[in-house]
Amino acid sequence: MSFLQSVLSGPGPRTRSEALLLAAKGFCMGAADIVPGVSGGTVAFITGIYEQLIEAIRSVNAKAISALLHGRLHASAQEIHFRFLIPLFIGLGCALVSMAGLMNSLMKNAPVLTWSLFLGLIAGSVLLVSRGVEKWNAAALSSLVLGAIASWFLVGMLPVSTPESWWFIVLCGMIAICAMILPGISGAFLLLILGKYEYITGALRNPFDGGNLLVLATFACGCVVGIAAFSRLLHVFLSRYHSQTIACLTGFMIGASRKVWPWKEVLESKMVNGKLRVLRDANVLPNQFDTQVMYAVGLMALGFALVLLLDYVSRKGQKNA
Repeated sequence: MSFLQSVLSGPGPRTRSEALLLAAKGFCMGAADIVPGVSGGTVAFITGIYEQLIEAIRSVNAKAISALLHGRLHASAQEIHFRFLIPLFIGLGCALVSMAGLMNSLMKNAPVLTWSLFLGLIAGSVLLVSRGVEKWNAAALSSLVLGAIASWFLVGMLPVSTPESWWFIVLCGMIAICAMILPGISGAFLLLILGKYEYITGALRNPFDGGNLLVLATFACGCVVGIAAFSRLLHVFLSRYHSQTIACLTGFMIGASRKVWPWKEVLESKMVNGKLRVLRDANVLPNQFDTQVMYAVGLMALGFALVLLLDYVSRKGQKNA
C-alpha cells in the first residue's frame, strides 16, 4: 500500500464536499485563534469536530514521528490521521494568513479599542471556562487562586519585549498550540502574554518577506512538538483532576488579563532596528471619560457578549444533535 493509499484509508472526510466543509471549519478555527480571547478549540466544539480533533492530535505519537523522521511515510500515514488533519490545517492556515494583517494593523493603529475588545472576549471566556468546573470545592478554589496569582506575577515579570531567538519562538509555538485542544483558551492570548503576538502576526501578514518564512517554520516546529507532548499531558490532568485543572486555567486567564488592560503608561522604551520598542509599561486608568472610553467600554461588552453567544450556539447545537 502506497503513502497516498494509506492516507486515503485513514479517518477523515470521504468526499470532496466533506473535505471542503472540514476546511471551512478549519478556517473558522484559524480566524478564532488569531483573536486573543477566542479559542479555536471552542469553535471546534461548536462545529462538532472536537472529538475527532482530539483523536487526530493523539494520533501524532512517538511511533508516527519516528517513522516520519526516518522517511517511512507509509508507516507514519498508518498512524497519523492525515486525511482529517490536511484539509483542517489548510483551512486554518488560510485564515491565519488572511486575518493576520488586519489584526496586526488594528494593534498598531487602534490599540486601546483593540485591547478593549480582547479584554471583553477574555472576560467572557473566563465565565465560559469556569462552567467546566464540576464541583467548586476547596481544591478547585485553591487551584483558581493559585492559577490567578501565578499568572498575575508571571505576566508582570515577562518583559514587553521578549527574545526573537529560535528557541523562544519554538517555545511560543509549543505553548500557543495548547489552545487548539482547550476550549476557552486562546493561542493568540498566550502569544500576547509571551510578547510575541505582533511578531508572529506580522510574519504571517508577509510570509515570504525577509526571514519571515524561517520564523514561521520555527514556530510551526514548536507547534508540532507541543501538540504531540502537551495533548497527552493535558489529557492526563483533565481525566484525573478535571475540576482542579479547569479551575486553574480559569485563574490563569483572570491573572493574565493584566496583560490586556487597554490603558497603559510607558515606563521605559528604546530604539531597536529603527523602531521604538516598549520595554516596560504599567496599567493606568484613562485620563478622562471621553468618546474613546465610551467606545472602549462598548467593545468590552461586545466581546463579552460574543463569547456567550458562541456558548449558546454550542449548547443549542448539542441539544439538536
